[in-house]
Amino acid sequence: MKSSELEIMVNESIESEKHKAFELNEYIFSNPETPHKEFLAASRYAEILRNEGIEVEQEFLGVKTAFKATINEDPDSDIKIGILAEYDALPEIGHACGHSASGALSFLAALGLYKNRENLKGNIYLIGTPAEEFNGAKTVMANSGMFDDFSYVVMIHMMDYSQTHAKFMALAGFDYEFFGQPAHAAAAPWAGKNAVNGMTLFIHALDMMRQQLRDGSRVHGMIMNGGSSGNTIPDYALCQYMFRYSEKNYLDEIVRMAEDAAKGAALATQTTVKITPPASALADLKATPHTDDLIGDIYRELGVEVDTNPVVSMGSSDIGNLSYRCPAFHPLICISDTPVAAHTREFAQCMLTDKTKWAIEKGAKTISALVIRSLYDPSIIENMKTDFNQNR
Repeated sequence: MKSSELEIMVNESIESEKHKAFELNEYIFSNPETPHKEFLAASRYAEILRNEGIEVEQEFLGVKTAFKATINEDPDSDIKIGILAEYDALPEIGHACGHSASGALSFLAALGLYKNRENLKGNIYLIGTPAEEFNGAKTVMANSGMFDDFSYVVMIHMMDYSQTHAKFMALAGFDYEFFGQPAHAAAAPWAGKNAVNGMTLFIHALDMMRQQLRDGSRVHGMIMNGGSSGNTIPDYALCQYMFRYSEKNYLDEIVRMAEDAAKGAALATQTTVKITPPASALADLKATPHTDDLIGDIYRELGVEVDTNPVVSMGSSDIGNLSYRCPAFHPLICISDTPVAAHTREFAQCMLTDKTKWAIEKGAKTISALVIRSLYDPSIIENMKTDFNQNR
């Protein structure tokens, strides 16, 4: 069978099965769960996948709300493809990042492929990756090494425009705890060591450090604890800071500079400092120009208008960590005919519209087309490997 013939068959399956993805999106949207608490979502995915006859491993890699579903296995092939599904929500504003719909999109792509598995080759999996919004599970999966032999992973994110790839910055965050010695602020201030002074000096040092950082660097944070009594020399202070840059290597240098600043501030104020990360560091998403061009071709074939404006940073995401392990693709698809910013209530309200249903269907067809073409044309995965090795 020609790949083009298989694409037509899979697209027909997607069209006949898309109501299941729409229902899944509506269920998860109506039951928003914050990171690492997506028990209803993970259970619903497992239930509907098993109802289709698909084998599902829950609590995948020890992550309670992750799963791995086997869409096709081929012992004679070394090709391994992961279709990623996200489904966590944001506190208070629910699915304002669109994960209810993007996860349903991935499910529909996987289901369309599964319905035609007798004509497939290669090893294909749908992998549930919870908690993208905080300490994402993809970092655990990347660190486990399970993706080191994958040919690639792919997902599509909802946005108010369509582009062939996303730009994510590397991110590292830390809690800086300063410890001193309490004393009466009026009767014996000389007996104290002021932890707030240590923290304040550190914050000023960061502000001075910004002047010498490369363009595009980001330093932002907040005071979490600034003492409990104005009549006491405070013996404890806490601030949290995050650092971002477009590439992980220079971000590591920024983190080292901040560590030196914290230690220097503690030394200058006769306090001590403890530095701990509240969550896993996130890497930048590695560039994949060959596949971006292919995704653009598929988008245009499906009638998806590609925004040709320069790609701007979307912040940070745990898919960047996977992109250091194997080629990883994260195109964007439009869910609104008018501009609407992600992480807003207005964006969440778009999740049940006809435009988002259109995006789920078109996105599912895009992923399945990429999978089929990469199975039939060896040069596609070779180009992925070339980009991956050049940009590591």
